Amino acid sequence: MTVQGVPDSDAFLGALLESLTVGVVACDADGRVVLVNRTIREVRGFPLDGPVPADYVASTERVLATPGRPPMTWERTPLMRALRGEHIVAEDVLIQCPDQPVRVFACSAQPIRDAGGGVLGAVAIGHEVTALHRAERFRDCHLAVEQALKRATTVRAAAPEVLRAVVETLGWPCAELFVIDEAACGGLRAVGHWDTGCAAPDDDFFGHVPRRGEGITGRVWETGRAIWVSDISAHRDLRTSYERERVGICIRRGIRTVLAVPVHDGDTLLGVLTCYAGARERHEELLTVLMDGVAAQIGVFVALRRAEELARQLARAQNDFVDLIGHEMRTPLTSITANATILAEEAAGLDHDGRQMARTIARNAAVLQRIAESLLDLAGLDGGHLTVAKRPVDLAALVGDAVAAAHAPISADLPGELPVPGDPDRLRQALDDLLANAVKYSPPGAPIRVTLCGDETSAELCIADTGIGTREDERDRVFDRFFRGSNVRHQGTHGSGLGLSLARSIIHLHGGTIQLAANDPSGTVVCVRLPR
Repeated sequence: MTVQGVPDSDAFLGALLESLTVGVVACDADGRVVLVNRTIREVRGFPLDGPVPADYVASTERVLATPGRPPMTWERTPLMRALRGEHIVAEDVLIQCPDQPVRVFACSAQPIRDAGGGVLGAVAIGHEVTALHRAERFRDCHLAVEQALKRATTVRAAAPEVLRAVVETLGWPCAELFVIDEAACGGLRAVGHWDTGCAAPDDDFFGHVPRRGEGITGRVWETGRAIWVSDISAHRDLRTSYERERVGICIRRGIRTVLAVPVHDGDTLLGVLTCYAGARERHEELLTVLMDGVAAQIGVFVALRRAEELARQLARAQNDFVDLIGHEMRTPLTSITANATILAEEAAGLDHDGRQMARTIARNAAVLQRIAESLLDLAGLDGGHLTVAKRPVDLAALVGDAVAAAHAPISADLPGELPVPGDPDRLRQALDDLLANAVKYSPPGAPIRVTLCGDETSAELCIADTGIGTREDERDRVFDRFFRGSNVRHQGTHGSGLGLSLARSIIHLHGGTIQLAANDPSGTVVCVRLPR
């Protein structure tokens, strides 16, 4: 073949093959390799110029593999299959040279024929797709990490499966996850690792305590930025005795490349994910970005678990507070209320101001006593110490009695009878709290409407007022202990923030639900649904 306008076509074609960024291998009709271009020589570590290495075929069988990692014999290489007449298109071939990472090439091959169709030989070309394959595998890695995090309840329980997904995706031997321990003065502690088992387990490689600002993990801890060390044995910045010790442990284990990425929640550093490779790795930027994605998943998980633990601690503290205050207030308030009441009733020897003060003491002590009783009821109901004694109850009659006792302009639309299974005392307690709430937060004399209806499966009670209402974003929170809506606080209306909490606990113990909705144009509708 000649190239038009080029005097020495053979030299031109040779230079062209050498300049290609794809690998090219060719053989003659007898299967003898006659061409290995520069790209393939660089990958295999052969001299860049000169004849085809004498051991090319034998050495090729030692480094080629199929995607499933079984070794590829010379007869199964794309070049030899093409010589037998096959046409191969973009078939993946793995190359793993000694002390080098696995590289993936998409190979195509076909026979070389003369004008009459006779086979002159075969040619195979391959372009590297290692980075593309890693990016594709990391999609699966992210899914595996997500599933592992969903199944786990703690970061320590999640760590092994998460790290296994990372190690298998990278094709690296091991990885370790460190998390800042808030209980230990903010120290960084290992919470888990994954190891392919290629070294002795007693070499102090895993489980060490990082030092802030020293070593690769410690420097990520200090700076909050990822660190890539392509060859740890040649890294000159690791100089302290601690760092030299860690480098020695890594080298004895056969580690060459180290990548450590920070685990963040926003701007807060939560930990460090450190991964180790047994060969000198490439694609620093790609791998760092991909590992940042995994670290972000871990960061969200850690932050959520910590928020949940904080919520549990706050709930326990609140329960302890409720229990303590309820018990500690109850006895002295009972004594104060009783004595103040007696003093107010038998105040013949007191002047007007004295009698007024006695009545004020009795009234406010009674308010505090009701709060103490509510606290104790909440603690008992939520903790399971108090139960509801269910029996057939006429809910219509119970609502009617509560409305009559409210002494407020309440219109009630009630059926003649509506039996439900329930504890009449507890249900009446919830009804009184809900009606008192509607009256308290409505203007004086404002209408309040109560409706009760039912079917074969449930009963529904709705209490609609025309008061100040509840902001939509606060409707779920108004059932929390001590929570009071922002509009309530701004208007200066007094209250303990316990009534709706207690009502919800009682309704839930009856297997029911309670919800708030807006009452256009103003006010709130409380809907209670109880099973029949």
